[in-house]
Amino acid sequence: MTYPRTFSHIGLSVTDLDKAVDFYTKVLGWYVIMPPTEIVSDDSAIGIMCDDVFGKGWGSFKIAHLSTGDKIGVEIFEFKNAEQRENNFEYWKTGVFHFCVQDPDVEGLAAKIVENGGKQRMPVREYYPGDKPYRMVYCEDPFGNLIEIYSHSYELTYSAGAYQDKL
Repeated sequence: MTYPRTFSHIGLSVTDLDKAVDFYTKVLGWYVIMPPTEIVSDDSAIGIMCDDVFGKGWGSFKIAHLSTGDKIGVEIFEFKNAEQRENNFEYWKTGVFHFCVQDPDVEGLAAKIVENGGKQRMPVREYYPGDKPYRMVYCEDPFGNLIEIYSHSYELTYSAGAYQDKL
């Protein structure tokens, strides 16, 4: 039977795990479930599982687990020889290219991201200027991971009822 699955977590790669944990706890208010921990390639259950995921020879990495206000997990990884992408906005290539958070103060959160080492990629935009209060903006964390901010829920923003008179 097919039914809508719930979202469990997302994994992010960064070049400095401690800095990332500090950023996400201060800026987005996410809380730490497991502080930064080093995982090494060995015969432990986690070591074997990581061999399955990353292949032999991955060596070690650091990881922290955070959680959002709505109980979505965020795994943050720092791999050895981690590199920041030269072009972090290759939206035409397959794969996840951003994640979105919701905050009624889109402008305030975007400013807080910038104040803490991230950047705002565009001006805040309204979906239906003067008609509906739905706003959004794309930002980046200090490592180039793209963060979109919505003023309202995804379901409200895109539901037919939300734009009924515009269809």
